[in-house]
Amino acid sequence: MASFEPCKNKMEAEGIAPSAISAFESTFKALVSGDTGMIPESTITPVPELVSATSITGEPDVSLLAKTVVLKLNGGLGTGMGLDKAKSLLKVKGDDTFLDLTAKQVMQMRKDYGFKVKFMLMNSFSTSEDTLAFFDEKFPALAAEEGLEMLQNKVPKLDATTYEPATCESDPSNEWCPPGHGDLYAALVGSGRLDALLKDGYKYMFVSNSDNLGATLDLHILTHFAGTDAPFMMECCERTENDKKGGHLAVRSSDGQLILRESAMCLDEDEDSFQDTSKHRFFNTNNLWICLDKLKEIIDIHGGFIPLPMIMNKKTVDPKDESSQKVVQLETAMGAAIECFEGATAIVVPRSRFVPVKKCNDLLLLRSD
Repeated sequence: MASFEPCKNKMEAEGIAPSAISAFESTFKALVSGDTGMIPESTITPVPELVSATSITGEPDVSLLAKTVVLKLNGGLGTGMGLDKAKSLLKVKGDDTFLDLTAKQVMQMRKDYGFKVKFMLMNSFSTSEDTLAFFDEKFPALAAEEGLEMLQNKVPKLDATTYEPATCESDPSNEWCPPGHGDLYAALVGSGRLDALLKDGYKYMFVSNSDNLGATLDLHILTHFAGTDAPFMMECCERTENDKKGGHLAVRSSDGQLILRESAMCLDEDEDSFQDTSKHRFFNTNNLWICLDKLKEIIDIHGGFIPLPMIMNKKTVDPKDESSQKVVQLETAMGAAIECFEGATAIVVPRSRFVPVKKCNDLLLLRSD
């Protein structure tokens, strides 16, 4: 069986946090044990009816804002749209970028309700410099706040045969890849942000992608989440034909736990069931609500990380050279943590809360709206 030691040594030499190393070791061990990360249709059942956000009644509890953190995942570049910077710096409404609109919303909520809504970003090494420069210039008050940025980690690509760390002499940066947005939890621990937030009295975190302008901090949903006492809540939308190739929420038959099945976790013979939107009705918007003290408990139980399901992608070490070393890249998904929280729940939200911009056509549509 392949040893994790070479990966550990490479990551330690790069100065990567112990929490990220432990999380990667968990997925590495799943790989070498023969775990494919697949979730057979025979092991799951469809999710029954979920609470709808449109059915929530009652007055929202504004005081919860004082204990709430808004975190945006901001690791993606806009290269596919002609911008060699963070995608969130693309202009979407007049001169306003994704980050302009998000920052303005946070500042407006502070003004309207008199509570300091905490704002954070998880940047990557590719987006950090441009993003911080943007905040220094446009929103200096936010830029000056403690803990605005948290950096995403990186993990080694692995030789597809030996599972040793891959090498690329022409460009050593190709030896590394992002660990997926499941790295959120390791980054919170490794950066010290989780402990700092808990010490400062924060209890709830709302996480979403920076390119999803529909993912605003909704007071009614926050109040509902706090009232359920659930440790974790996922915002879902009803799947349509256009969503059938994306992941879906399911119930694990063995214990009744909510889980997330991504397309990379589906067996070929289960593809028809996977794409059956009348059977598996709900998909993850990547808008997540997390109870921070419960997150801390789970991380402590597992020795400093969350054991997320493995997603394996087969690539070449140099993405521009198909003849280069064949590698596997191990990733985890942030929403997959739903299976780690006993008592986790989900809520159906309108499509207006899921407006991601993944390609130029999405951006043009948004600008014309």
